Amino acid sequence: MRCQIRVLVLLLLLFPFTLVAQFRKYSNEFLNIGAGARGLAMGSAQVASVGDGTAGYWNPAALVQVREQPQLSLMHAEYFAGIGKYDYGNLAIPLKDGKRTIGISVLRFAVDDIPNTVFLVEPDGTINFDNITTFSSADYAFLFSYAQTLKMKNPDKKLNLGFNAKVIHRKAGDFATAWGFGFDAGIQYINKRLQIGIVARDVTTTFNAWSYSINDKMREVFYVTQNEIPVKSTELTAPKLIGGASYNFKLGKSVNLLAEANLDFTFDGRRNTVISSSAVSIDPKIGLEASLKDIFYVRAGINNFQKALKDEDSTYTQKVWIYQPAIGAGFRIQNVMIDYAFTNLANQSNPLYTHVFSLKLDLVKKKKKK
Repeated sequence: MRCQIRVLVLLLLLFPFTLVAQFRKYSNEFLNIGAGARGLAMGSAQVASVGDGTAGYWNPAALVQVREQPQLSLMHAEYFAGIGKYDYGNLAIPLKDGKRTIGISVLRFAVDDIPNTVFLVEPDGTINFDNITTFSSADYAFLFSYAQTLKMKNPDKKLNLGFNAKVIHRKAGDFATAWGFGFDAGIQYINKRLQIGIVARDVTTTFNAWSYSINDKMREVFYVTQNEIPVKSTELTAPKLIGGASYNFKLGKSVNLLAEANLDFTFDGRRNTVISSSAVSIDPKIGLEASLKDIFYVRAGINNFQKALKDEDSTYTQKVWIYQPAIGAGFRIQNVMIDYAFTNLANQSNPLYTHVFSLKLDLVKKKKKK
């Protein structure tokens, strides 16, 4: 067992450094949006403290905390005034021994009614608006999760391991289709009120194999307008390492305050983050959650720190730090949990606010009548 742990730790900590340069930056970005209003309200700082079905997204090792009955999680969010729609669903199923849990998660991000203007201009140079059609662009991800807890001598300490196998399907109208595959691995350590989590996403790299279906008429338009005709290609996603720690402070008999901090390490080149270099970029995330009797919750968080041009500067030379704040709340009624998050996309002068709702349902088994 110790050998297995050492191998997994080595994969989590060392593998990302062996793969650089040959990957496309910001590949499969829809997988970085998040899952569940609780996590989004806490600024996506979740890898350490998560303990419900959304762990299939944040940290598969924590999925083992769903022990007593199956759990269903659902979320819906809309971005850019409803232009982009994002949906998430998860089903976590604990196995009979109480030490293992399996789960499946489905994510979808789609933009509908995109104008197709390829044939807007007729061969004689006239513009014909009747030739405009619309299409949809949709990204899907299916995550198959497995988690188990390891035996520890001290009952107050727990070590959980987990893995994700994910299938990705991306589609842009009838023109482009991609299928992809990848793996995630995670560790969660629990010592009373302290929790530590480490997740390696795309640990073996994730690839998307793109294929295109373009008829002769469209090819002719691309050739005349000097646009590149797409061919089959492969898009690679570089590994990403996320580490975090959380602590649950006891403020009274019925009030708790949970604080968590995460660090995202990317290895695909320099990014606009707090710490940025050609070798590694680091993006911090901070989240807080206050709970009352484990019934009512208030949350806040910040992430996505970036340098941007100052709006009031007409010379376009001064830069300021901006960040993405979030707040939210939640409440529990028996086996039902309803969460809400209010976030924006870090725009200085015209913030783009988004309302996010999610539902978590413990599927309580009916007791047999005597």
